[in-house]
Amino acid sequence: MAKAQERSAACLVLIGLQGLLGIGAVFGGGALVLDPSGSLLGMPTDIMQFRLFPDYFIPGLILLLVFGVLPLLVTTALARKWDWRWGEKLNPFQDRHWSWAFSLYIGFGLIIWLTVQIYILDGSSVVHLVYTAWGLAIQALTLLPSVSDHYRKSTGV
Repeated sequence: MAKAQERSAACLVLIGLQGLLGIGAVFGGGALVLDPSGSLLGMPTDIMQFRLFPDYFIPGLILLLVFGVLPLLVTTALARKWDWRWGEKLNPFQDRHWSWAFSLYIGFGLIIWLTVQIYILDGSSVVHLVYTAWGLAIQALTLLPSVSDHYRKSTGV
């Protein structure tokens, strides 16, 4: 029984990837919210020529909340398996802890976010490739049997 509660190395790496993603996005998104011109981060203003947004405020807010705050929340939940009623309502995998499902959501979200950026910019950079790989790594780790089993809810039998 104690063996089932031990975290695998894959679980620890997943927790680390989620935590580092969250920390980086809080700083990056926070900087863009504080200075929507992007100059605080040295972002070129000509990137915003695609008139979806007039400046970096909305992308910064999305970055801050969706890829900053949410992954930090998920990081603590992956580490501690705490209960959250709203998390459970948004969890289609009722046999797994809600943080496991949210880890998948973040991985998918990161890949979609970067795909949209590459489309809007009509090109990519090394940063896009690194974060796409990061999203894929989150997906792969979350789906590993050792990770999936760790977040399986006990049946109480």
